[in-house]
Amino acid sequence: MTAFVNEAYTDFNQKENAVAMRVALAKVRSELSREYDLTIAGERRKSTEKLKSLNPSRPSEIVGIHQKGTEQDAHDAVEAAYAYFPEWSQTPVARRADLLLRIADLLRERKLEFDAWLVVEAGKTWAEADADVSEAIDFCGYYARQALKLASPEPLVQLSGERDEMVYLPLGVGIIIPPWNFPLAILAGMTTAALVTGNTVVIKPSSDTPTIEAKFAEAMLSAGVPPRSFSLLTGSGAAIGDVLVSHPKTRFVSFTGSRDVGLRINELAAKTPKGQRWIKRVVAEMGGKDAIVVDREADMDQAVMGVLYSAFGYQGQKCSACSRAIVDETVYNEFLAKLKSKTEALTLGPSDDLGNYMGPVINARARDAILGYIETGKQE
Repeated sequence: MTAFVNEAYTDFNQKENAVAMRVALAKVRSELSREYDLTIAGERRKSTEKLKSLNPSRPSEIVGIHQKGTEQDAHDAVEAAYAYFPEWSQTPVARRADLLLRIADLLRERKLEFDAWLVVEAGKTWAEADADVSEAIDFCGYYARQALKLASPEPLVQLSGERDEMVYLPLGVGIIIPPWNFPLAILAGMTTAALVTGNTVVIKPSSDTPTIEAKFAEAMLSAGVPPRSFSLLTGSGAAIGDVLVSHPKTRFVSFTGSRDVGLRINELAAKTPKGQRWIKRVVAEMGGKDAIVVDREADMDQAVMGVLYSAFGYQGQKCSACSRAIVDETVYNEFLAKLKSKTEALTLGPSDDLGNYMGPVINARARDAILGYIETGKQE
């Protein structure tokens, strides 16, 4: 096993890379409006109600048509994961780690294709999409190495008359709920971390980016991940999310998303329904309200660019995005004038155009909320 190295970003200023990306975008466009099934432990299912994923740059364009899973589908997915857990948890760690490395290789081979899906479905610019895919590759490689390390923990201090060892045990069925703003990277991270440590999972994608999740599921199967080790269950969070979290055989939940949904998950997971033998664990990464402080001794040009990139990269749709600049009064006017000038120079438009620094926000609801905040700001 070689040492971990972060995946390099693609330089789209090189003509051959830009040409290859346009080819990938054309390939993705040829697959638009395809219908995708639910996948429950290898079994494909359809539903009567459908979910349509739209291109936020061109909302009239349907990216994918997905099934709306039912409460019964959610129940079946958890039960199937629970049934396969004993077998998967006994699979050698080296085998599970090797599968993650194969997923990383597939993502690397198809990097521009995944870039293109992120551009079309998530509204990411080329650079933001490439960073997302690079991070997904990093997660696979990093967690494979970490699993091997944890499989052979450091020797413990032995007291006289004792023989001690530490062994990490898989938990059971995990519910993976990734966000729409990093629909590949965070999906890959939460899913592979659970699988490589011997857990089985049910993935509930965001309704805004289900096609990217479906493509990742296809990559996992192509890499040799057992079909029974995971399920992909699209649909309304209100319809199936509570069932997945509340199920007595669910062991843990990994969630990234909004504060309100995270608190709802935490509330449901804290309850112990009949038949549940454990306290569920919840990992919830929720929204942020992040500030950059600019004092009088700062390099003003660097401060301006730092705030600019943080606030407007991927249209500011990140929990890590700068949403407040706290500026020393003595340099406030200078900072504001420079930031205003740089901001006015940003190029906006469809994210499939390399020349645009900012693309669309994810959906009409997000757009309307931002316009509302602008009006509030004017009034205040």
